[in-house]
Amino acid sequence: MDTLKIGNVTLENHLILAPMAGVCDLPFRLLCKEQGAGLVCMEMVSAKGIYYNNKKTEELLTIEPEERPVSLQFFGADADIMSEMAKRVEERPFDILDVNMGCPVPKVVNNGEGSALMKQPKLAYEIVSKLVKAIRKPVTVKIRKGFDDAHVNAEEIARAVEEAGASAIAVHGRTREQYYSGRADWDIIRRVKEAVSIPVIGNGDILTAEDVLRMKRQTGCDGFMIGRGAQGNPWIFRQILHYMETGEELPRPGMEEIVEMILRHAKGLIALKGETTAIREMRKHAAWYTSGCKNSAKLRRKINETETYGQLEELLCAAAEGRLAGN
Repeated sequence: MDTLKIGNVTLENHLILAPMAGVCDLPFRLLCKEQGAGLVCMEMVSAKGIYYNNKKTEELLTIEPEERPVSLQFFGADADIMSEMAKRVEERPFDILDVNMGCPVPKVVNNGEGSALMKQPKLAYEIVSKLVKAIRKPVTVKIRKGFDDAHVNAEEIARAVEEAGASAIAVHGRTREQYYSGRADWDIIRRVKEAVSIPVIGNGDILTAEDVLRMKRQTGCDGFMIGRGAQGNPWIFRQILHYMETGEELPRPGMEEIVEMILRHAKGLIALKGETTAIREMRKHAAWYTSGCKNSAKLRRKINETETYGQLEELLCAAAEGRLAGN
């Protein structure tokens, strides 16, 4: 797979881990990078959180050299605060600054942030323009098809942020109103690609290598952003790259490999957040990792009862060896 250039940053390939709150923690990003992701995106960070020295925000800003290139995603609606906070964190080891204009969550949207910015093209332009002037690193934007079906304006927003100096734009083919339901509209990705000259990254319903090929044929986009397809499945990057290089499909990882990956993820989270918090956060990750495995419903129930790494390890090893007991 060819390289992809975003501003002065060159990615080894066109596969990008989407920024997902509550999913793209540091250990998971490292696993996705190891499996071949050309770029990993961090969980979204509040510009105001940095401004007020919020402790949780500081935790989200942790970056390791091995995961680079890495994209740090800001959300906010105050252009001045966002540009000042970008200056404050610029020396941290991220490579690209992304602006979130796609988050559909009510508490974000109700503050005029995330996908609410799709309703304000002038503000979107102002935010990107000030960020581009404030820092030397490339600034990118992630948008949706539109706010709702009555306001599909991805092309207008894309032209505005390109004019403001954005180095690339990612387009999720659903409106805010859709959240993640229904099928992603890849035609809007094609229309944005035709509307701008900066790299366009397609996002939505990429689950296999064949999806990447179909999206490329249908949209002509430059990169492919994988979100839910990577949840509990960091192998997706390796699988797609292998298919692109050889035309062969890699088999799904066996239970032993899945267990090994979960436990590596858990150890990384424990080092970052402590055992209590880490194991609770691992419950959802472990459910994604084991989805489709034998007795996965029973396993998921038992995972939700674990409180320590030892309990999680014992349970997963029992599942791998086919000796999962109880109801």
